[in-house]
Amino acid sequence: MAVLLGLLVAPVALPAPAHADPPVCGPPVASTTQPGYTVADPDCDVDGTPFVPIAGSAVYTGILDGAAYRLEKPAAWNGELVLYAHGYRGTGTTVFVDNPSLRAHYLARGFAWAASSYQTNGYDVGQGVRDSYALIDTFRARTGTRARDVYMTGASMGGHVTAVAIEHYPRAFVGAMPICGVLGDAELFDYFLDANLTAAALTGVAVPFPADPAAFPAQVAQELPALGVGGALTPLGQRWSDVVEQRSGGTRPGFDNAFAFWNAIPSIPPLTTVPFLFGLYPGLTGGTAGIAEGNVTSNRFTIYQQDANPRLSRDERQLNRDVLRVDATDRPSRDLTGIPRVAGRPPVPTLSMHTVGDLFVPISMEQVYAKRALLNGRSSLFVSRAVRALGHCEFTLPELQRGFDDLVTWVRTGRHASGDAILDPRAVADPRFGCRYTSSDRPNFGAACPR
Repeated sequence: MAVLLGLLVAPVALPAPAHADPPVCGPPVASTTQPGYTVADPDCDVDGTPFVPIAGSAVYTGILDGAAYRLEKPAAWNGELVLYAHGYRGTGTTVFVDNPSLRAHYLARGFAWAASSYQTNGYDVGQGVRDSYALIDTFRARTGTRARDVYMTGASMGGHVTAVAIEHYPRAFVGAMPICGVLGDAELFDYFLDANLTAAALTGVAVPFPADPAAFPAQVAQELPALGVGGALTPLGQRWSDVVEQRSGGTRPGFDNAFAFWNAIPSIPPLTTVPFLFGLYPGLTGGTAGIAEGNVTSNRFTIYQQDANPRLSRDERQLNRDVLRVDATDRPSRDLTGIPRVAGRPPVPTLSMHTVGDLFVPISMEQVYAKRALLNGRSSLFVSRAVRALGHCEFTLPELQRGFDDLVTWVRTGRHASGDAILDPRAVADPRFGCRYTSSDRPNFGAACPR
């Protein structure tokens, strides 16, 4: 990561006025809570752009217990506050805070907002929950006013933070809006496991669990010619694509383009020499995500299929015999340690959004949460909306604004927000799936929606 410039403003108990002049950016400072970490200036973005008020708002920044924060209160405040939880930022040791994409929309509607850097990076959902929740009191201390109602929202890993926060602090919030969120907790890592182990089984390449990170790229290189990843798929590669489709949400429009898109881009560092999905193999960390005490992934009882027909074909039976089976030695926690469990018990109206072609955090996460909410008798408090795009968190501002506005209406009036039937395979497989909440067509997704 490039050097982060910024001047750190220490938190104080009394309200502070909005910045009269743009702040002067300075370097990160040492964290007071996390040895080896530094905290970037909350007054500046990572590119050096100052964080300044807009539309007459008042902004407040600081560092509290090793986490940078930003607060913004509009001139015509409606008494409500939105907490925004950011997503996964890798394993670097500099933490930084940024603005939600709906910043201007929140302010225009009279909402204040608050965001934290969290004290740590990595997949530390529990820390994200603690630091985000602490902003409620920080807002009151810094602005001198108490928020009447608080909404929780977050993207990607921040969606996991959001789902856990509303269950851990059920009386703190009136509504929630996770987007592109990890709503299935460790089942996301099961999906990464499935993608890798089925590719290995189909190609006959021995990929162990856990894996040797140094040897892993060479093992993947043995698989790719048989699969045709990066170009036209081979028949074996098409079978693998079909398995990934079923494990990531089922038969649905746009999947072929999504599969080609995600396999044409390199994975995350340091595995930039392999296609995207391969670099996410949980075996590289022993299935701990770098935060759990043991392996939280398992495919012991997973049945792999290449289509929506529950009857297994000869090829499917062979795949299920050949695939390496992995047992979990740990599980999602019921507190804020390790990988916190998402029980699927929303205590407040929760409106979620997901792109149909996301193969980083797939739309199956919405289905996992919806099933849990149904089993818990909470399905009336959860709606999910599909958007026809390939990218992770690839939403337009109108799509996000509509989602937030509909959530607010649901909270204030009790008029239930609408959503997609994500647990109905026929609805998901319909060529028009996702059209209802897609504001503009993405040409790389596939067929346009009828208008």
